[in-house]
Amino acid sequence: MKMTKPDAYASDIRAVILTADKFEDTELIVPYFRLLDAGARVDIAAPTMDRIGGEHGYSLEPDLTISAVDPDSYDVLVVPGGFPDGAPATVRDTPGAQAIARSFFENGRPVASIYHGPWLLASAGVVSGRRLTSYWGDGVPDDVKAAGGLWEDAEVVVDGNLVTSRWPPDLPAFTREMMSLIDAWSKRREGA
Repeated sequence: MKMTKPDAYASDIRAVILTADKFEDTELIVPYFRLLDAGARVDIAAPTMDRIGGEHGYSLEPDLTISAVDPDSYDVLVVPGGFPDGAPATVRDTPGAQAIARSFFENGRPVASIYHGPWLLASAGVVSGRRLTSYWGDGVPDDVKAAGGLWEDAEVVVDGNLVTSRWPPDLPAFTREMMSLIDAWSKRREGA
């Protein structure tokens, strides 16, 4: 699948999605198109420029590599999940991805993560004292708690600039709260 982007954007919001091969299709595609629908510019970053595939057969070509991402050029960070030994494991072990996550938290910009995606946040050391959720298995809650996170079993958890959800059936609540965070961020940014 080749992701196509509109020539003009209705807003100046820029989002970056960090992923890799073996991503969870709906957790990448649903936020991607919801952001495009809102007029945002969305880039997909992966470890290399090679085509990557999802758990359910979708594939895409990344827009840029994770190492090429300048976090200061983006307003929103999205971290979808995937197979435990796939995209989430790859992304969480990528130092550049950890640095991007830290930058977003240091600057209070919106971060949206679902399923196994919060593994990156735990590895980046940004969840201490933060309420969040994730997939309930594969050791994700244990890693979140070991990093100081306050794990909850809920369809969506919002804590400041962070929105998290457990799995694909939570996507309606996840994208709703993601867009709410983005709206609040946009208003703060415009008022600054």
